Amino acid sequence: MPEPTKKEDGQPEENVAPGTGEALPPAEISLEVSPPAPPMNDAMKAADTVPIVMVVPPPPPTLKDKDDDITASTPSPPPPSEDGSTHKKLSVDLPNDSVPESAMGRKDSVWSLGDGQPPEDIDKQVENPPLSTLLIEKPQSGSISVGGDITFIAKVEAKDLLRKPTIKWFKGKWMDLASKTGKHLQLKESFDRFTKIHTFEMHIIKAKENYAGNYRCEVTYKDKFDSCSFDLEVKDVPEVSQSIDIRSAFKRREPKQEEVPEVDVWEILKNARPDEYEKIAFMYGITDLRGLLRRLKKTKKEEKKSEAFAKKLEPAYQVDKGGKIRFVVDMADPTLDLKWYKNGQEIRPTPNNRKYIFEHKGTQRMLVINNCQMNDDAAYSVVAGDEKSSTELFVKVLPVKIVKELDPVNTTVNERIELECEVSEEGAQVKWLKNGVEVPTGVRSRYRVKSEGTKHWLIIDDAMKEDTGTYSLMATGGTSEARVQVDLKPLKILQDLQDVTILLGQPLKLHCEILPGNVPGRWYRNGQLIQSSDRITILHRAKNHRIEVESCSLHDAGDYTFVPEGYSQSLCAKVHIIDPPKVHLEALNAPDNTVTVVAGNKLRLEIPISGEPAPRVVWMKGERVILDTGSRVRAETFSDHTCLTIDVTEREDTGNYKIVLQNEAGEDTASVKVKVVDIPDAPGAPLVPTVGGDWCSMTWDPPYYDGGSPILGYFIERKKKQSSRWMRLNFDLCKETIFEPKKMIEGVPYEVRVFAVNAIGVSKPSEPSKPFVPLAVTSEPTMLIVDDVTDSSVTMKWRPPDTIGAAGLDGYQVEYCLEGSDEWILANKELTEKTKYTITDLPREAKILVRVKAINAAGASPPRTTQHSILVKEVIEPPKIRIPRHLKQTYMRKVGEVVNLVVPFLGKPRPKVNWLKDGQPIDPTQVSIRNSDCDSIIFIRKAERKHSGKYEMTVQVENHVDTAVLDIQIVDLPGPPQCVRIEEVWGENVALDWTPPKDNGNAPITGYTIQKADKKTMEWYTCVEHYHRTCITISDLVVGNEYFFRIFSENMVGLSESATTTKDSAVIVKEGMNLKNPQYIDYDFTEPPKFTQPLVNTFAIAGYNASLNCSVRANPRPKVIWMKNKIMILDDPRYRMFSNQGVCTLEIRKPSPFDGGVYTCKAINDLGEAQVDCKLEVKGGFTFFELMKRGVPLHLIDKYMSDAKPSESEKKGSD
Repeated sequence: MPEPTKKEDGQPEENVAPGTGEALPPAEISLEVSPPAPPMNDAMKAADTVPIVMVVPPPPPTLKDKDDDITASTPSPPPPSEDGSTHKKLSVDLPNDSVPESAMGRKDSVWSLGDGQPPEDIDKQVENPPLSTLLIEKPQSGSISVGGDITFIAKVEAKDLLRKPTIKWFKGKWMDLASKTGKHLQLKESFDRFTKIHTFEMHIIKAKENYAGNYRCEVTYKDKFDSCSFDLEVKDVPEVSQSIDIRSAFKRREPKQEEVPEVDVWEILKNARPDEYEKIAFMYGITDLRGLLRRLKKTKKEEKKSEAFAKKLEPAYQVDKGGKIRFVVDMADPTLDLKWYKNGQEIRPTPNNRKYIFEHKGTQRMLVINNCQMNDDAAYSVVAGDEKSSTELFVKVLPVKIVKELDPVNTTVNERIELECEVSEEGAQVKWLKNGVEVPTGVRSRYRVKSEGTKHWLIIDDAMKEDTGTYSLMATGGTSEARVQVDLKPLKILQDLQDVTILLGQPLKLHCEILPGNVPGRWYRNGQLIQSSDRITILHRAKNHRIEVESCSLHDAGDYTFVPEGYSQSLCAKVHIIDPPKVHLEALNAPDNTVTVVAGNKLRLEIPISGEPAPRVVWMKGERVILDTGSRVRAETFSDHTCLTIDVTEREDTGNYKIVLQNEAGEDTASVKVKVVDIPDAPGAPLVPTVGGDWCSMTWDPPYYDGGSPILGYFIERKKKQSSRWMRLNFDLCKETIFEPKKMIEGVPYEVRVFAVNAIGVSKPSEPSKPFVPLAVTSEPTMLIVDDVTDSSVTMKWRPPDTIGAAGLDGYQVEYCLEGSDEWILANKELTEKTKYTITDLPREAKILVRVKAINAAGASPPRTTQHSILVKEVIEPPKIRIPRHLKQTYMRKVGEVVNLVVPFLGKPRPKVNWLKDGQPIDPTQVSIRNSDCDSIIFIRKAERKHSGKYEMTVQVENHVDTAVLDIQIVDLPGPPQCVRIEEVWGENVALDWTPPKDNGNAPITGYTIQKADKKTMEWYTCVEHYHRTCITISDLVVGNEYFFRIFSENMVGLSESATTTKDSAVIVKEGMNLKNPQYIDYDFTEPPKFTQPLVNTFAIAGYNASLNCSVRANPRPKVIWMKNKIMILDDPRYRMFSNQGVCTLEIRKPSPFDGGVYTCKAINDLGEAQVDCKLEVKGGFTFFELMKRGVPLHLIDKYMSDAKPSESEKKGSD
């Protein structure tokens, strides 16, 4: 009998057992069992596994379509123990993706022995494992009849998920059902926004027998994973209820390790009592006891002898992957033709394909399949005439075993860890776990996985203490574990901390060296943790640890400790800071340590001192020691300062005072200079050398005696000569002996005097200066430009100075200088009072510079000079006519009006001007022409119509010519119309017709005025004014009257002086009888507002205009008001409101989700009011990110999101 095996995806294999020539034996099922603990017979002593034979009828042949591909095999149960020991409990721990059924807690995967459990308790459900992290509702196993429908449901809670999880449905171990969807299989998914639960459904429609088996559902989200296995049982219809699914009998099992003698466990079970079933199953390692018992109940009697086959195919065959299998049938009638089928498809021989080989040997017919692969795992059948024999082939894949176990590792931090394991198969899929959790191996992970052939490595480049743990490699055939211990490296002190004695204020540095070098640590002072700051620097480079204090103080003294992190050992040192005595003269805030005191005042100098211990202090002036017992001058010493006191200072107290400090740490000396000062003497009388318009400059000599203190500055005062009141000119001291008083009145005599100031006070005033009178020159002339240039002269123009003082302005002085020379030549011998001057007798083509000065009694002002040199040469400027804007179009005037037109032009030298009218010279008796250097004037005293025409102006400078044309039109009143006649008279109407006037007054006719007159009175009344057509119908004439008509023509000047009257009259004849109109009472049409067409709830698309419409009836006309959410819409550019013939429209321009809401139209008049409402919902809004990007406030975003959810739920409910 061939060896029983299992398929790669976990479904047990069926194989053929040899038989005798008897009648067709029933099909057999092979199962692996563990050997019993007590030996039962000699054939069982040397065996590890034996086959069990179960009698079942073969399944009938079926045809398959593409949806039958879902008949993948089911996972196998865990393998039996290799050492052959008796099992008390059979279970295995495998990854979810490799053993979904046993690891997920199938009801028949884990069971235990009892003392005679009754058969009815065998089918009880085993307790389920705890719920997973993703699935809140798992698919449950089920059973249906052939042709029935079933749905499996899985639910995932999405409260903590940012996106939809990924779900996959499998049949067996590897078959992904996503590619098998069709008429028999459908996958659906949905999401409930309120409960936030994803629902995934798998629908199986019109199930077939081969759909039975184990299924698996896998859910992944980022680094989370969850799976669940469930079974589907497809029951036969009643007429074929005794046939069973061979695959369902073969649950998960591992291939046996060694061949053992066969034991007929099936016969043992049939002959045993029900209370012995579990004991027998445990002894022989049977894991699918329930399935075996179910099939035990379905066993049937032997089938009838076949007419076509002497021996049929066995129910199942199994073969190793890559091996060869031979199907053999013995024919009762060798003349019958045979056909072999695989999954319902006929197998045809091909000459070049050695995969399938058909052999004949006597009455035996054989099918040989070479190099069996997983796609050869299928249902095979042979048909002879009307009979058929079926079997199934199972291709076995051996599990991946651990060949070389992991070795435990003991290492230290920062070392490289390399775990190596060898498996039995190259390219096998394995998993690395740490403490039972899968090791992350992503791009940013600290773990690296490497494989080469059958070897697999887990590498940690830089080990950390947290890497300590139990690492395991999991394969389909076993697991290998090893302990990894990462310890700290032993601490080695290369250089210990040293005690330090340092001066106060000097930098403090403590240094130590330890190994390992990458160990951080902490510094402590007197047990307090030291933190880095601007003053304290903590450094760590490799094995060196250093703390530096920029400038130490007394508080930095104490015990310093360095504690390496993770170690109990520490390094200690003491820091002692000494402070020699010191005099702190900087506290005086005196320059050069000089103290100045006014004579007669008290002097007390307090100078801070420092030092440990407190120093002894001695004050000295020269060689004389100042004692603390003196009366006027004495010295006193305290703990932190010393004091020198002089009660009444005298000039003799000026000098240097020496301070001497001594203590155990050293000695310090300092000197203080005391200066006794007084106010200075008065300065000398000031002199006034220069006088301006409102200022002067003055100088003086410093005082002879400065009072013992440097002169800080001077105060200056002035007064008018006739006054006795002096006025201070400066409030800030003048440091120099020069000053310029300002803001004086021109022509008024003044005197000045000076005060000297030192640190003590202000001196007496100096003697007054001699009287002086301020007078100022004017400012320089402004805007000096060139007015004209000829070959021998240059004309300059300028404007008067901006400032002219009290001395007035006498005139101007003009000077020029040839380019390249520094000599200025006076152009006018006498002053000129004009602001324009022509410099004559200049050399031709010379370049000169010109300057102008303003002269008055105070002298000449600063000159104003041209910025660039002037070339003495007349420049030709081409003519250019500048036509005024109102002359660029037709210039119209009425007859008799004055025409006076000025046309400016440019050009040098003076241009020649010529006028032509309609190409002919102008008659000077009709039109007057006056020309100047810059313009030309055309003058007509009394315009006539003959003066109309085009006037051409020509301006010429040498060969340069410019022309312009003026269109002048003189207009007058038009003449009367021609040929006014009565065309027709009917009823109360008269039709008139006429022709335009012969003379239009030199202007277009703009209209006509029609008048009528009764023949009795001949009083004319105007019927129509400004009428444009030449025919008209006059209505509403009085019956019985006779009328004449006349017509005036009209242009822009006015109506024609005369009118044209009709020659004939029009008689309005009375016709028929007169009808008296009845009197009617007016109907009251007033009514309050009432909406005849209400507003309708509307859906709008965001970004596209929407409109709301309704109709209202009311009299008088109502006032219509539109409101959004009961708030009136006023002056909002996004809304446009229309009302036409009672139809009210509100247009919303490019609405956004914020425009959704309840809109109200309200109509109000004096009789009442009415309103209608509707709801507007805007679809296609913005996402949360787009709203944040547009700067929408969070409370509005929250309101928008909350409004959007109900609308979506309503839409879903309606669907």
